[in-house]
Amino acid sequence: MGKAKQFGFIGLGVVLGVAASFQLSAHAQKAGASAPLPLDELRQLADVYGLIKSDYVEPVEDKKLLTQAIGGMVASLDPHSTYLDAKAFRDMREAVQGKFVGVGVEISNEDGAIKVVSPIEDTPAFKAGIKSGDLITRIDNVPVRNMSADEAIKRMRGKVGSKVTLTIARPGEDKPWVVPVAREEIKVQSVKAKLVEPGYAWVRVSQFQENTLDELAKKTKALYAEQPDIKGLVLDLRNDPGGLLPGAIGVSAAFLPQPDQVIVTTKGQLPDSNQAFYGRREFYAQRGDPLAGMPAGLKTVPMVILVNGGSASASEIVAGALQDYKRAIVMGSRTFGKGSVQTLRQLSADTAIKLTTARYYTPKGRPIQATGVTPDMRVDESAEGDLLNALRVRESDLQRHLVGEGEKKEVAGKEVAANLAQQQRALALLKDRKPLEFGGKDDFQLAQAINHFKGLPVQLAKGVPDEQKAAPKPLPGAEQKPHELEAAPKK
Repeated sequence: MGKAKQFGFIGLGVVLGVAASFQLSAHAQKAGASAPLPLDELRQLADVYGLIKSDYVEPVEDKKLLTQAIGGMVASLDPHSTYLDAKAFRDMREAVQGKFVGVGVEISNEDGAIKVVSPIEDTPAFKAGIKSGDLITRIDNVPVRNMSADEAIKRMRGKVGSKVTLTIARPGEDKPWVVPVAREEIKVQSVKAKLVEPGYAWVRVSQFQENTLDELAKKTKALYAEQPDIKGLVLDLRNDPGGLLPGAIGVSAAFLPQPDQVIVTTKGQLPDSNQAFYGRREFYAQRGDPLAGMPAGLKTVPMVILVNGGSASASEIVAGALQDYKRAIVMGSRTFGKGSVQTLRQLSADTAIKLTTARYYTPKGRPIQATGVTPDMRVDESAEGDLLNALRVRESDLQRHLVGEGEKKEVAGKEVAANLAQQQRALALLKDRKPLEFGGKDDFQLAQAINHFKGLPVQLAKGVPDEQKAAPKPLPGAEQKPHELEAAPKK
């Protein structure tokens, strides 16, 4: 499959009804096909299979044993590799289109518990008051301890209008609380845009979907029709868990002046996993060009990209690329750190495995895996501090995560104690606070981005050294071209 035709996902872990990261591929398995089989271990596996069939307390179907063996084998690799049965495969395909039936919450599996990464905006979970860091302990009174995230997703999905009862444990609170949530068809609006004030625009991408580029073109054209002389544009990628790789390439290309610039590169064991993706049309669209006719001002308008600990994968590709080319200032807090690529390998017409096959890198070759993108300007989410970041789960927190280059695995005891103290403080302050409306009048980070455009003081995060107080200035275009991987073919 040619590079220009290899479209897929690069998304965050597990999202309720929103498929995790993968690249669609029709390649048959290549690596290891000619390697000798470990006969002793295979005999042991056959022995265990035979013992279960003969000695277990009750008969077990062959299909169940083999399916769970496959699932366990794949899931043991890393948090993003998984076996997709017929229902999971079908749900994943629905999610690509940006709609699904569920409650609308992003989750991860942490130490056998189901933890809320973030509720999706304007969904039943969001309206019910579920917050980042909450633990789901029961689904319809069924304990979720050691339940896989995929199984939790299946239990929370259902028919439109039906209810699912979630038991929530919130760290810092004495008792869990029970909340019935009505399932809805979740239609995630990929792009929002508006003029914050005369001359300054806000564009939010909440998730990279099939229609993201069409929505981006439509919304930005409307902005420039309303205000032709936009002086600054904020690209908001906070809590964007990722999604389709072509969407990330296209969004990056929309703001870069040259189409031949590398957006992201990947490295893996297979030759096909070593690729460079450019900002040309064939890398983000199979037919037509959704970016054709977009306002020319997008290529030069001063930009700030807002990110946080919930910005993952595809959103990290965009932030990393525009940061490398000095096209935009990245503002906020360190991103999630989901820097691996998953490839979908079909096993049958309706089943597949989603397998981690590569790491991805910014145009300058910076790794994202487990480390994330570090902002040019650290700005807390509020004047009181970055409360939610103390509660967020990052890639480096996940068990069995793919180790990042240069990642430090050891954490000093005093750092753990400091993190716990921050979490307790954050929980106390967030207890009665309404969820932040991105782009609203109380959006502190957005206000700091506008201050930056105007040359006004920006309130940087607490603890930022004095030598970092002098903020960088955004350049109107990409004046430096980062190096490319030696193996990256250029078309």
